[in-house]
Amino acid sequence: MRWLRDLLDKQAPMFEKGGKLEKLHPVWEAQDTILFTPGFVTKAGAHIRDALDQKRMMITVVVALGPAMLMAMYNTGYQAHKAIAAGASPVGDWHDAIYTALGMGYDPQNILACFLYGALFFLPVYAVTMAVGGIIEVVFAVIRHDPVTEGFLVTGALFPLILPPLIPLWQVALGIAFAVILGKEVFGGVGYNIFNPALTGRAFLFFAYPAQISGDKVWIAAKGLSADGVSGATALAHASEGGLGQLTSHGFDWMHAFLGLVPGSMGETSALAALLGAGILLLTRVASWQTMVGVTLGTVLMASTLNGIGSETNAFFDVPFWWHMVLGGWAFGMVFMATDPVSSAYTAKGKLLYGLGIGILVVLIRVVNPAYPEGMMLAILFMNMFAPLADHFVLQGNIRRRAKRRVA
Repeated sequence: MRWLRDLLDKQAPMFEKGGKLEKLHPVWEAQDTILFTPGFVTKAGAHIRDALDQKRMMITVVVALGPAMLMAMYNTGYQAHKAIAAGASPVGDWHDAIYTALGMGYDPQNILACFLYGALFFLPVYAVTMAVGGIIEVVFAVIRHDPVTEGFLVTGALFPLILPPLIPLWQVALGIAFAVILGKEVFGGVGYNIFNPALTGRAFLFFAYPAQISGDKVWIAAKGLSADGVSGATALAHASEGGLGQLTSHGFDWMHAFLGLVPGSMGETSALAALLGAGILLLTRVASWQTMVGVTLGTVLMASTLNGIGSETNAFFDVPFWWHMVLGGWAFGMVFMATDPVSSAYTAKGKLLYGLGIGILVVLIRVVNPAYPEGMMLAILFMNMFAPLADHFVLQGNIRRRAKRRVA
């Protein structure tokens, strides 16, 4: 690779201060540091070296998202093939033309066929997300004379996973543009945003185009007899309407929900895939275990409380916490959204309080609010606002304890 390093070094002066392409230096630096370690060294002052820099952290998160991405493609194809086997028809778009050319049948038992068909829906959404969001990131970096960071790699990987398979690509472009510009750049860019950018984009699409992201139904990649797509009620929708009894009567069981073989947004249905990602993030110390424990404790506490209270008119009160943990985007949100190091709390105890609030709120929103059964998105965004307050209480508590020891 020495020849490549020499080639890049020859071109570098054009992008440095005083060069013809000085304004494009952030773009140059981005591609140069992806391929090689930056050639800068510290010359003064004391510095602490850490093997985990921002680049490695972001790449680790993307790797941890791998199981969810694979499950997104498989389950999208599986749900479509299952609907077609039940009497629906293919969507008749370019996806099916390519799929037919591959000589694959619509068999829900064929793992490879399900994966390939799902990939034809997931990959375009991912490509649009990376293209539109990446261009916006570069434009803001050039305007501010800041380096292009790897932070968008995570946002660009998260955003497609929380979208349904038949969402129009123009809505994907609009959503990621909103996420990057109003969810991050208006606050100052990487490290300054108070809300999770991917969830900010999804919230925008939810309120602007609720037909695609309603939380109770998802458009499966197949055609019905009288609609553009087959509308599949999610497990959360059944739980919201009739509790655990309606869930089981419509063929949903806990193991299928845990594996992710249920209708829903492409990448957030599988608790198993999320837990595999959690293992990677925890082993590499990229994500906070305090946040995950807080979310889990909050969910157990609130779900158990509502189970004890009960309700004659709302059967969702009786759904136990272990079902909440496999429904909707609970596991995905806990692992990848709640642990966002920028928009969450910073102190260890603050993270525990922050996660506890998310766990309590997600159950409350799901059970008490009949209009929107999926509460993870709103719970995380709400607690993003209170994360600094959690840190404030923790710090003030530490100060008071130290002051008492000093007096004593």
